[in-house]
Amino acid sequence: MTKDVIALTPKMPDLPTLLAGLYAGGSDLGVNTTADGAVVQLCAPDGRPLVSVEAPILIQVPGETTRLLNHAVEDGPVWWTEARASTAVPEAGRLAGSFAGRLATVLGGTVWPPEAATTEVVPLITDVSAIPVPATSTPAVDVLSDSTAVVIQDRPLVAMTSWLSHALRTTTAADRALQIVTPPTTRLTLPTRTALHGLPNRWVIQDPEHGYYDGLSGAVLHWKDGTFTPIHDDKRNPRVADAFTATTDSGGRQLILTLRTRHRADADLVLGRALETTFRHLTGAPPAGWSTAEPINLPWSTRELTDLARARAPRPTLLIAVGHPDRPALATIRVLRTRAGVEEDITLALGYSGDETPPLDAVEALAAELDTGHGLVTLLTSLRTARRDLTIPPRLERPPVPVTFTLGHDEAKRIGLTHAQHPPLGPAPTLFGHPAEPALHYYMGNGTDPHAWSTFQQLTRHLKQHA
Repeated sequence: MTKDVIALTPKMPDLPTLLAGLYAGGSDLGVNTTADGAVVQLCAPDGRPLVSVEAPILIQVPGETTRLLNHAVEDGPVWWTEARASTAVPEAGRLAGSFAGRLATVLGGTVWPPEAATTEVVPLITDVSAIPVPATSTPAVDVLSDSTAVVIQDRPLVAMTSWLSHALRTTTAADRALQIVTPPTTRLTLPTRTALHGLPNRWVIQDPEHGYYDGLSGAVLHWKDGTFTPIHDDKRNPRVADAFTATTDSGGRQLILTLRTRHRADADLVLGRALETTFRHLTGAPPAGWSTAEPINLPWSTRELTDLARARAPRPTLLIAVGHPDRPALATIRVLRTRAGVEEDITLALGYSGDETPPLDAVEALAAELDTGHGLVTLLTSLRTARRDLTIPPRLERPPVPVTFTLGHDEAKRIGLTHAQHPPLGPAPTLFGHPAEPALHYYMGNGTDPHAWSTFQQLTRHLKQHA
């Protein structure tokens, strides 16, 4: 049974309702708060946290419960109250289910997963004094060593929730790796995949038949010196798990756009407009919502997004945006202040089934508008064979294949227009914008030829010679 249980209710859980839920373990258990009151913990008599409850979140974006939980709710806003149970105490999972079940019963909502819901009192019968207490104040962390924080997850889809984001920030600040352990049936959302990019962070698959392996690289792993590390063959190369290379074609495709914009830092600057323009060109509508974590809970607003980034400056701000349910679309935005101004690093992925045609013919017009009105620096468009729902399975997936690359007019001018127009091995760019200071748009194929990567690498090497 899952260790994470979520109550989805049409009304906000008030204090009396939360207290009723926290009596799931009877009067012998205690209550504690952490994270400046944002997390309430149901504790054993010795103070050990058994269940940690996040502050309720009002989800105002349609389709989020279906996207993340495959659990549809009635139309309209819904309060998401997540309870995470300790994996060290057997009763903790049932306590989390009873807490969520009581909230749903009082407020008329539902529980995910449905089989976890109960309203029974769950007495603590385990001798918790015999179980070591992890040396961590972060509720999400199950095992902590000098080098690594381990989070154990058995939910079908691991999203970049606020508590997981907090665990990542905490471990990074402490110079530790974050390693998420899941069964082989689990998938990641794109924001979680992005957050785990780069060692020593890992997605560790615990396979009953194949042992441990890395869900992103396939490297066979073992626990050594307080962390999961690869097992090497006789030639000192990491061994790759057979389960990782057993690929299946989902029949879907993903259109991926990676772009950077740059703006002058002034009081009138509004961020997010480049992403909104991209959404409108490719989906016909602006993003449905945005947030700093999953689930995405806020309706799309460039003004509110800008206010948050300005309040956090000069620190970088990482945001997530999601599209409407009829078209899988997910974006990450990293806003950072540089000497050149304010920059937005944006990655947008859109999902298509095998009988749908990605709108590649709309990219050139999009690039022209981004260059004219949104400070485009670069735009790389690529296509890959992958799941339509944009989730990442622990399997080998084909890399994206470049389709087009665009240099904004300021970037082309900085590199040198004559140099940028004449890569020795091609491709010759299309010019648009002002004739004296045009943007350059390079076409590299239709997303089916893997050799397009070689073309793109040759082009970027040529452009960097004068950069």
